[in-house]
Amino acid sequence: MGGGGRGRHGRGSRRPMSEINVTPMVDVMLVLLIVFMVAAPLLTVGVPVDLPKTQAPTITEQKEPLVVTVNAQGQIYVQETPIDADSLLPKLQAITENNQDATIYVRGDKAINYGRVMEVMGLIASAGYTKVSLIAELPQSGGAAGKAPAKKP
Repeated sequence: MGGGGRGRHGRGSRRPMSEINVTPMVDVMLVLLIVFMVAAPLLTVGVPVDLPKTQAPTITEQKEPLVVTVNAQGQIYVQETPIDADSLLPKLQAITENNQDATIYVRGDKAINYGRVMEVMGLIASAGYTKVSLIAELPQSGGAAGKAPAKKP
């Protein structure tokens, strides 16, 4: 037979590989997992404010609190929704279903007048809410900085 021994086991009669190579799929899934792990904490509160620093200890709470934000221009937000001061209390009462024990965190930009933040806290407290706290950032000293709600005195 001629042809250099290309009978049954030659180049032209290779069988297709029947196994699926899952390594590229696992690589893509790990990259997606890392991307979502990094991006998820950035999506928690959408209103950008520059929080003041504090030495207060971090409060850990199981359920997600209601966050009222006052940005550098004095605009009030409930979660990420802008709202005016007149409709703040009806909105809070609707969200909390008139539960006066609901936890409400107030975030105030450090560039804003202290009186504006206290005005918003006063509005919330005048509606009968008893668990109103300010949110501040821990100062960066050696360790990683995090956000810590500081209890209202």
